[in-house]
Amino acid sequence: MKVMNKIPRNYYCLIAGLPDIIIDQSKISFILPEFKNELRDVLFKDDYKLVELLFLTYDNTNLLNILLKNNKPHNSLGKYTQDELEEEIKEPEWIEDYLRVFIETYKASGGTENEQSWENQLTQLYLDYVQNVSNTFLKDWFSFEKTLKNILTAYNCKKHQMSMDDKLIGEGDIIETLKKSHARDFGLSSEVDYIEKLISIIENKNLLDREKNIDLLKWNYLDELITFHYFSIEVVLSFMIKLIIITRWMELDKETGNELFEKFLNDLKTTYKFPIEFNIYERRK
Repeated sequence: MKVMNKIPRNYYCLIAGLPDIIIDQSKISFILPEFKNELRDVLFKDDYKLVELLFLTYDNTNLLNILLKNNKPHNSLGKYTQDELEEEIKEPEWIEDYLRVFIETYKASGGTENEQSWENQLTQLYLDYVQNVSNTFLKDWFSFEKTLKNILTAYNCKKHQMSMDDKLIGEGDIIETLKKSHARDFGLSSEVDYIEKLISIIENKNLLDREKNIDLLKWNYLDELITFHYFSIEVVLSFMIKLIIITRWMELDKETGNELFEKFLNDLKTTYKFPIEFNIYERRK
């Protein structure tokens, strides 16, 4: 899989009009699927494929729920319906390559896990898959996500004196350092510039505060990634990730969700204004 995005495009009207779009959707409840559908109608097709990559995590969860018989409701934010996933499990044909590989691996094993949990195996396949995207913003974001997950896992393993060999995702220098280091910051201060802030966050004993501040760390990282981007697909992708974060908090803790939602709206209103020299609505080609 290689999603190409060679020609920069700007979505002036979409981004400048986001406050109105989002406010309309939030009158009754916050509905992410409708905003996703809005983007399908506005973005260039190959740009929308970049958006779809962010939602494959829901397909990962849906697929695991079916295979592991978790009896959890199907999340409609995924690309595939439950019926489509069940058909692909029988005979994978047109599903994403990494999902096909996972299904075949699972079936070949008879459902027996090897060293890694099924969730970690699927997450690793997914992260390897999305790293093939040519969009620099997404490559940086997925790399950040993987490193963050691994540091959090390593910290918890260290805290509870558990082996982390089968729990970390991927490989490389950071993985090896996490496995070997006994330092508070895992000796990653030169490779991970946010490591001190992250360690301070996860040492907080208040679970809700900890989770909230981890998501704010992600939020700030997204803001850094779109520095010098104003009306491009990168800004749209950043917004979508933030909306996913907000939606999760609306389910976990509505007060925090509303707080993040207000922050999101304020950022939109104060940062992105429609340039007067552009008056033609960007449309998908």
